Amino acid sequence: MSWDFALILFVLLVITGAVWALDFFYLRSRRLERAQAQMAVFDANPTGVGTVEAARLRQEAYDDAHRVPWWIEYCVSFFPVILFVFVLRSFVVEPFRIPSGSMLPTLQSGDLILVNKFQYGIRLPVIDKKIIDIGEPRRGDVLVFRYPVDPDVDYVKRVVGLPGDEILYQNKTLSINGQPVAQTRAGDYFEPDRSVYVGRYTEQLGETEHSLLLNKHAPQDYMPIADFPFRDHCEYLQNGVRCKVPEGHFFMMGDNRDNSLDSRYWGFVPEQNIVGRAFLIWMNFSEPSRIGGFQ
Repeated sequence: MSWDFALILFVLLVITGAVWALDFFYLRSRRLERAQAQMAVFDANPTGVGTVEAARLRQEAYDDAHRVPWWIEYCVSFFPVILFVFVLRSFVVEPFRIPSGSMLPTLQSGDLILVNKFQYGIRLPVIDKKIIDIGEPRRGDVLVFRYPVDPDVDYVKRVVGLPGDEILYQNKTLSINGQPVAQTRAGDYFEPDRSVYVGRYTEQLGETEHSLLLNKHAPQDYMPIADFPFRDHCEYLQNGVRCKVPEGHFFMMGDNRDNSLDSRYWGFVPEQNIVGRAFLIWMNFSEPSRIGGFQ
């Protein structure tokens, strides 16, 4: 959906920009010449009316000859606005809406977030080709990316595995490269999507400490929803899954561990699918107190 909007915005930018350039470099001077020629004709043929009336008629003749066609006026007016939105959205920040509770308690359905578009590099709009490499995603970052199963859909998850990592998630315990990731109980949390209380924990991924939801006693099956690239890098076990993250890919998981469709089920996220790092809740109309940054 966001890709379609980017394409539409790009097409509008090209059309309005072309009209703006045509008007600035050619049509504007032609209108001025036409208006001046009209004034010369008017001055050479006195109307015989009073001075005030003659000035009014002269001005009307000038305005009529210098009038900008409506389609040019609209394009010239909208071009700076479209250019600003296009540059801001393509290279700086882009807004997204959280549609589900898979990232609870960090993000909840209805949160409107901003995504940093330049932290991991500068990409050409629409074709998403990276031209300047600035940085790479870090373990613990919250990313918006195009869902590998359906690239027209945007997903938001947390980076758990980096290229080359071995990820094991078994019996509700996460291990990275053979080292279990410690979880500290932080009370209970009411999950509105399922109307139940679940355990809230804190977890340290890289330099990021974040909260997650987990019911350690509820059974959960792990099977791929479909075949996916590098499927042979994953082994599905009893009550878990083990994956070796291939180069140029990332293993993503939702903070709502028991209620998130993520890399455990559909595989890895290619680097080229990454849109950017989510860093700010700029509005939640149902709960304005949620506005602010998050880990």
